[in-house]
Order: sequence, then C-alpha cells, then structure tokens
Amino acid sequence: MKRTASASWTGGLKDGKGTISTQSGILSNTQYGFNTRFENGPGTNPEELIAAAHAGCFTMALSAQLGEAGMTAENLATTAAVTLDKVEGGFAITAIHLDLVAKIPGADQKAFDEAANKAKAGCPVSKVLNATITMNAKLEA
Repeated sequence: MKRTASASWTGGLKDGKGTISTQSGILSNTQYGFNTRFENGPGTNPEELIAAAHAGCFTMALSAQLGEAGMTAENLATTAAVTLDKVEGGFAITAIHLDLVAKIPGADQKAFDEAANKAKAGCPVSKVLNATITMNAKLEA
C-alpha cells in the first residue's frame, strides 16, 4: 500500500506561501506557510499534520491491541503534541507526547497499560519517527 501527498511553495521562507494536498482529497490545496508554522496564522503546518497522523495511527493500533486482549473501547481520545526545537544545524522534531483518555467498560488496568504501551511502540507512525515518544494513558471507569 502506498499513500501520497504533495506540496507546492512559492516565494521565500518568511514571505512565501504553500499548499498541501492529499491523495484522498481531504486536504486539497490547504494553505501553509511560515506564519502557520512558527506563528498563529490560518492554515496547517507539517508538525500539526504529523501530530494528527500519530494520534490517528496510535489510536487505531490501540484498538487492535485491546481487541487482542479481549477488550473493546467505548471511546478512545488521543491528543499528540509535537515538539519542534532549534538544534545545531536547524530545527528538529525532538519529542511527541501522546495523551490518551480511554473509556473501556470492565477493563483491567494492567492489561490496558500493556495494550497502550504496545500500541505506542508498534504503530507505524511511531516506528518512523526519530523522536522521544512519551505517553499519559488514563483509563476512565
């Protein structure tokens, strides 16, 4: 399976503008630029898209891990926070923190923790990222 996305850019770094599109069309010429990445302008940015991809991938992987452990979630809500730091030679994504709140009737805390940690380590997006990945996983009653 292959999925594609494309980007185009015109102008300089700070005054330029770009658009991002995805194969599915869910993003179609979506605006991004310096102001959406380093300030609070309208549009998206690569770090936000990585956060969305990681949150989605992890949550699906957790659902699979829970199923293997005989649990089904009523609700899984994950937020991924991507940290972009200035490092020697430019910028780097240095960390991603996953914040999960799960509602799983009758779930065992130990089995839940094990499933969450397996999902964090095993989801394809986690595997491709060269960053420290941390997580808070809260199981609600």
